[in-house]
Amino acid sequence: MKYDLDLSRRVNASDSTPKRLAGLSLPTLKAEMEALGLDPKKAGMRAKQLRRWIHHAGVQDFAAMTDIAKDLRTELAEKFTLDRPEITEHKVSVDGTQKWLTKFQPGVEGESVFIPDVGRAGALCVSSQVGCTLNCTFCHTGTQKLVRNLTAQEIVNQVLIARDELEGWPSSSEDRKLTNIVFMGMGEPLYNLDNVAEAIDTISDGDGISLSRRRITVSTAGVAPKIPELGERTGAMLAISLHATHDDLRNEIVPINRKYDLKTLFEAIRAYPDLGNSKRVTFEYVMLKGVNDSPAEARDLVKLLKGVPAKINLIPFNPWPGSPYECSDWETIETFAEIVNRAGYASPIRTPRGRDIFAACGQLRSESVKKSAAEKRREALANEAQA
Repeated sequence: MKYDLDLSRRVNASDSTPKRLAGLSLPTLKAEMEALGLDPKKAGMRAKQLRRWIHHAGVQDFAAMTDIAKDLRTELAEKFTLDRPEITEHKVSVDGTQKWLTKFQPGVEGESVFIPDVGRAGALCVSSQVGCTLNCTFCHTGTQKLVRNLTAQEIVNQVLIARDELEGWPSSSEDRKLTNIVFMGMGEPLYNLDNVAEAIDTISDGDGISLSRRRITVSTAGVAPKIPELGERTGAMLAISLHATHDDLRNEIVPINRKYDLKTLFEAIRAYPDLGNSKRVTFEYVMLKGVNDSPAEARDLVKLLKGVPAKINLIPFNPWPGSPYECSDWETIETFAEIVNRAGYASPIRTPRGRDIFAACGQLRSESVKKSAAEKRREALANEAQA
């Protein structure tokens, strides 16, 4: 079945289907209350109550909203729903990593991944698009054609789904398991900046989900013109999917570099607001055997980063069916890290997580496209090899 979708449009349910309130921003909740006939002042008050019940307490039943009049709760239940989108698949890795495949509408499914013991307690990797247009050669998501942008509500619902599973309500809990959000899932966030910015506003709302903007990181493959705007609109932490230190190689493995070369990219990075020791740029560098992992490239990386407050995450390549690369040898990765460390940059080697459920970095690819029998066989063989 083929879907031709307008990437710029918002996705609305039909008039006969109750609207989902979970994941909506405060201004949108207020607009919905005004549409019920409430005057602006009362609509604003009700929106704040709803926001706290939905995004702070995590309730999924209007009857639990005890400070809202019973007749209004009845009306809300008739016209709205607090349900989450359908989870079509939920996998748990042997290392505790969890992956959800969420159906936002027919033919539109996206993946999100919770990684325990990252950040203060655990990080959720969310998707901003279904599919991707960037075609980075080491990334499985890049083999799936772009279906559409996710709405701000759909992005936030990925957080709500994880909180439900982790029993992370209310949001003010001191022992919360989810402390960090990373926009490192499917898609290029800066090609969906309006929805990403709105979602970050909702995720960081102190009376709702209440995650600090300093614990929200947005990763881009290098959409240079949008990078300063991201900082100005969201205050989020910036990550750059770098992977090469020279234009010729980066043009090959990160094709967006042909449009925005390294010089242009680093000019945009240096214009990111408020960079300093407490707000460093994270550079992601996937280690590809015999491609980008030599000591010379480590030294070139140090030169490239000069003057940028930075840390470098070295990512052992995570294989996927049909991938053209191998992961660098561990000794090679350690040598690379030592060179970068000696230059004064933190360069942790990221421990692969969730490989057995294809939840590791670069492995996400949803079921929004039909897999061929041959591809399914390759995946089965890959899983057997990793078992």
